[in-house]
Amino acid sequence: MTPLTSTDFPGCLAAVIFCQGCPWQCGYCHNPHLIAPRTEQAVAWRDVAAFLKRRQGLLDAVVFSGGEPTLQAALENAIREVRALGFRIGLHTASPYPERLQTLLPLLDWVGFDVKAPFDRYETTTGVPGSGEKARAGLSLLLESGVTCEVRTTIHPLLHNSEDLIRLADELLEMGVESYALQEFRAQGCADAQLCVPSPPLLNAGLSAEISSRFKYFTLRQA
Repeated sequence: MTPLTSTDFPGCLAAVIFCQGCPWQCGYCHNPHLIAPRTEQAVAWRDVAAFLKRRQGLLDAVVFSGGEPTLQAALENAIREVRALGFRIGLHTASPYPERLQTLLPLLDWVGFDVKAPFDRYETTTGVPGSGEKARAGLSLLLESGVTCEVRTTIHPLLHNSEDLIRLADELLEMGVESYALQEFRAQGCADAQLCVPSPPLLNAGLSAEISSRFKYFTLRQA
C-alpha cells in the first residue's frame, strides 16, 4: 500500500492498494513481485481498512492497482467498503477479465487502462494467447460505461516499433478513446535483464506529433 500519492488518480490525493497476482507475464513489468498469486509480505485487509478510516477527510480517493486487481474475488466487496467511507474509487487494470470489470464499472470514478500493443500482437508482450481479445473487450465495456478513463501504453524498442504505435493509435481512435498516454519504459523494478539494456529511443518528435493528433488529450511520459 502507498499511503499518499498525487499522481495515481488525476486531481486527487489518494492511497494506492496494490493487489497481488496477475495472469499475464509482461517482461517490462515494474512490479514483477506482484505477479505471483501469493506473497508472505501481504498486508491484511483489516489493516488497510483501519488505515483508510483514519484518513477520512484527509484523502480524496483510493486506487486499486496491481498486479491485476480484477484477479481478486473480494475486490467488489472491498470497493464497496471503501466507497462507504466516502472515498472516490480508481482502478488500474489491463482487463484480463472483462466480465469482472463490467461488474465493477458502476462502482468506479476513474480507470487507468493499460493497453500493451496492437490487439493482435498482445501475446508478444503478455505471453498469453487471446489476451488481446480480452483487453479489447474490456476497453469497449469501459468506453461504453462513460467512466472517466485514461488509456496508456508502456513502450519498449524491443517490443514495439513505430508502425505498431501508429496502428494501435488508429485502433484506439476508432474505438472512441479520447485520453491517451505513452509511457517510455523505465528499467526500475524490471526483472528482464535483456529489456534493461539501454536501447535507442523509439519515439521522436514526428512520431509523437502524429500519434498525439489523433486524441483530444495526449500525454507523453518520458523515462
